[in-house]
Amino acid sequence: MPLIDPARSLLLIIDVQVRLMPVIADGAGILANTGRLAAAAHRLDVPILVTEQNAGGLGPTVPELAPEPGTAFPKMSFSATRTPGFLERLPADRDLVVTGCEAHICVLQTVLGLLEAGRRACVVCDAVGSRRTESRAAALTRMAAHGAEIVTTEMVVFEWLGTARHPRFREIMTLIK
Repeated sequence: MPLIDPARSLLLIIDVQVRLMPVIADGAGILANTGRLAAAAHRLDVPILVTEQNAGGLGPTVPELAPEPGTAFPKMSFSATRTPGFLERLPADRDLVVTGCEAHICVLQTVLGLLEAGRRACVVCDAVGSRRTESRAAALTRMAAHGAEIVTTEMVVFEWLGTARHPRFREIMTLIK
């Protein structure tokens, strides 16, 4: 498998919303790791796409990760890939680095849809969550069985950097420590 190249990546943040995060197991850790990835993506010019599931019921994306106004991708289907226009928002040459909630519902169904569409999906296991830890574990197992790569926040960040000589290495290391 090739390394995760920042020039060929898109960070996909699925449904990290204000009314959902308080009930997610280790929600603070999921949010912190997603924030680290978003900050690294910004510094390395990796595009970010944020989805919001039923924003009327679950609220907007948490303030720490809020996209530019009007840029969140709204959806009602659990799989973003079933929402018209979603796949077209993903440049064909980009691999998807996936974070979000809930791992066993929207993340799982979106990742399976991405794989079915022939896309590379790298699911960040320490940046996806569910209300129950067993649901998260089962989702990660199922996604891996169908071809998703299961990675960690640090794996992604260090693969995006590629070398300790990267001009932004020290700056990005402050996100990890």
